[in-house]
Amino acid sequence: MSHILDSFKLDGKTAVVTGASRGLGQGMAVALAEAGADIVAVSSTPSMETRSMIEALGRRCVVVEADLGDRNAVRRIIPEARGGFASLDILVNCAGIIRRADFLEFTEKDWDDVMGVNLDAVFLLSQCFSRDVVERGSTGKIIHIASMLSYQGGVRVPSYTSSKSAVIGLTRLMANELAAKGINVNAIAPGYMATDNTAALRGDEERNQAILGRIPAGRWGTPDDLKGAVVFLASSASDYVHGYTIAVDGGWLAR
Repeated sequence: MSHILDSFKLDGKTAVVTGASRGLGQGMAVALAEAGADIVAVSSTPSMETRSMIEALGRRCVVVEADLGDRNAVRRIIPEARGGFASLDILVNCAGIIRRADFLEFTEKDWDDVMGVNLDAVFLLSQCFSRDVVERGSTGKIIHIASMLSYQGGVRVPSYTSSKSAVIGLTRLMANELAAKGINVNAIAPGYMATDNTAALRGDEERNQAILGRIPAGRWGTPDDLKGAVVFLASSASDYVHGYTIAVDGGWLAR
């Protein structure tokens, strides 16, 4: 007899996770492995620590090193990943970069670099993954990582805000086109997380206290806080969820 918790299991599935060498990407890769999936860990530097963590769970992990700012490198990820697995079932687009400067001084390079990784790579990799799924006549799950700045403007991060706002729009567009093809496309918008990207904010006592004062949960998030959401969206438990962005933010948007 089937049990609801069985629908969250990912046994026999393979997940491609970008930005898997550290932080949120590493946390979500490990979560998917804990749910039973094998992992393709993609990052600009070798994800050896991630691989060790996943193999300790008894799951397979193939490491793919790729510069996500290089479109040709992005196009090679799915073919390289397919070399190690019969099928690729889940894609988590987590890798992202941020550059900070006042709008009037923000450089074209900082604009292009961020958009290249945070948006262009998401589009291209999702397209390659989706084509592979459709050609195999299979089904798939795609999970983008959005941000609180998908909803708000922020300050001093024009390319990051623009890219993450676009991610929600792309999520909806892809869901509209791919749902009928058996591919679920959704997103997770993490709140203020204790990662490398927020080290400067947490190190500024005034900003840190201002941020904490607005989070109903009263703390910064951690990679573990995303585990439930990513496993849900990657599993059959979310088969009728399309084009939605789940905020995992400690209540930030409710404030």
